[in-house]
Amino acid sequence: MSFALSGPLQAAVYGALTGDAALAALVGSDIYDAVPSGALPVMYVRLGSEAVRDASDVTGAGAVHQFTVSVITTNPGFASAKAVAGAVSDVLHDADLILSRGRLVSLQFDRASARRIDTASARQIDLRFRARVQDD
Repeated sequence: MSFALSGPLQAAVYGALTGDAALAALVGSDIYDAVPSGALPVMYVRLGSEAVRDASDVTGAGAVHQFTVSVITTNPGFASAKAVAGAVSDVLHDADLILSRGRLVSLQFDRASARRIDTASARQIDLRFRARVQDD
């Protein structure tokens, strides 16, 4: 197993999200790896947690990365957040991302959850994706 592809995978995911015109139409440039300090936008996308397990085989080192992308908003209701979550899913599901090291074998949407946060004044949708990578 190798964790070495975690950074290249994250960079490729971030690049795909920030480079998508449909997502940019919904959130502009408010897509973060680390949320900045100060006032936050009304709606933004944040890269979240990641869990990795070995998926090496006879062809070489590999891993399965399960990672979360969150949509967070203070808009009332879930409609606008669901529109952004749908755009995130459209960008990443079955994406053919180029990594700076290794290669992406597959990238699939796994599941999502929507909930109220901050004493119900905000909404958050967490989308979990499953990426299989191979270190060539």
